[in-house]
Amino acid sequence: MKTAEQLHILFKKHLDNTCSLEETQLLMDYFQLDEDQEVLKNLIIGALEVHDEQYEKDLAIAKVLGKVDQDLFAQIQQSAQAVPKGKHKMLRLWLKIAAVAAVLAVAYLGFYFLNKQPEKIADVSKIAVNEIKPGRYGAVLTLANGRKVSLANASKGEIGRESGIVITKSADGKLVYEVGEKASDPNATNTLSTARGETYQVRLPDGSLVYLNAASSLTYATSLIQNGKRVVTLSGEGYFEVAKDKQHPFIVKTDRQEVEVLGTHFNISSYADDAIEKTTLLEGSVKLSVSGDSRILKPGQQAKLYRGGIQINETDTDLAVAWKNNEFVVESEHIENIMKMIERWYNVEVVYIGEKTNQRFSGKVSRFDKISKVLEIVESTGEAHFEIKGRTVYVSK
Repeated sequence: MKTAEQLHILFKKHLDNTCSLEETQLLMDYFQLDEDQEVLKNLIIGALEVHDEQYEKDLAIAKVLGKVDQDLFAQIQQSAQAVPKGKHKMLRLWLKIAAVAAVLAVAYLGFYFLNKQPEKIADVSKIAVNEIKPGRYGAVLTLANGRKVSLANASKGEIGRESGIVITKSADGKLVYEVGEKASDPNATNTLSTARGETYQVRLPDGSLVYLNAASSLTYATSLIQNGKRVVTLSGEGYFEVAKDKQHPFIVKTDRQEVEVLGTHFNISSYADDAIEKTTLLEGSVKLSVSGDSRILKPGQQAKLYRGGIQINETDTDLAVAWKNNEFVVESEHIENIMKMIERWYNVEVVYIGEKTNQRFSGKVSRFDKISKVLEIVESTGEAHFEIKGRTVYVSK
């Protein structure tokens, strides 16, 4: 396909907002070539000759014009005088936008999203300079005798025996507890801890499965049973698939609440630096107890605990457990909440420069993508900008 024909097709797809990220990048690459400038000028002039209802397309043209130098902009402005007078109202508005875009033609546009109103041009050139890899499967198991085992480096097979419980690392990397002989010390405890940039799974002696998010810990009796109940203490975030056992209720304790279940799937986010603790129920039922106040959650509901009170709302449970499925999924989230997720998973420090944006962000990306891809999606809105130095991410508006 000839360059001019391909450029025309890409330009039209851009105006229709149907360009993929790869096609948008290719379009931007074309605009860096001197031989394509005449083709670009004709495309923009042609696109000008439209009805006022095409206002959003005019905004897209202005963004593209941000790749053109001042001389070319002057040529286009002069050529645009030939547009019929009936279009002048739209033209004046477009030229005002285009003038701003031409002044901003110093940024290299990697990719961006087209919304219904003008956006700032994103500069992603500083993000990928110092690439940071995503987190991994790993944790440290602290046994009752104080011995610490790095599970990322441990070979599969038996790790230890405590109080009649056999502890092994499975072939798929999961920590598994199996009841052997009768427990001799029911008060012996283990702690499974993930650092920043780590996640892990544990199969408890009753068959319950727990997914542990980054910067989290789970403490439990080796036998799991305490005073006739299955009890674990959570710090950070964990997703629970609790095995049914009506004779032994399952209790999750955090610093701020206690959650009691018989058999269910639920997620608890209880990070010390989060103002709100969230409990999200996927199936079954749970009872939350906070300072003498008890509430029952139904599937599809989320309880938010803050300032000692409980607020229950219907929610999209997929958002709450996206991390367990190795995804970042946010919907109308503030920048601070997104950056906390990034801090924990990529093991970085976040520093804000100047005023924080009030914009809310939505998006989805794999947790195993490099940090640049996650940040570029946010930066492409033009509402936040990032620079990475070492393991520090600087955020500006």
